[in-house]
Amino acid sequence: MDIVISNTSGDPIYQQIFDQISAQIIKGQLPSETCLPPIRTVAKELRISVITVKRAWEELEHAGLIYTMAGKGCFVSSLQPNVLNAKRDQLAGEKLAKDLEYYKTLGLSLDEIIAMLKKIYDEG
Repeated sequence: MDIVISNTSGDPIYQQIFDQISAQIIKGQLPSETCLPPIRTVAKELRISVITVKRAWEELEHAGLIYTMAGKGCFVSSLQPNVLNAKRDQLAGEKLAKDLEYYKTLGLSLDEIIAMLKKIYDEG
């Protein structure tokens, strides 16, 4: 499990952790039933608050991507490929909708947004 925290990102740290772990689960890099490291271990390795990691774990559980077994830890949920694809589409759609509101406030048209998106996608 790889997590990279950016102090220059506009996203809160718990959101960065959620985004990275959810992407690893959806892409199959963290397979079903994988045990996640303890919250305290992750907090220590990343040099962040236990509360921040706990919030990320809670968000992952709320999204149905992980589950907790009392006394045993947190594990990646067993999800069928179609459910993972639906979760991927949901998470991407939520982020796009949030960003789209900002672009609209800048006065960008849908065609301008699509053109920018294509250009950035092709460059990256």
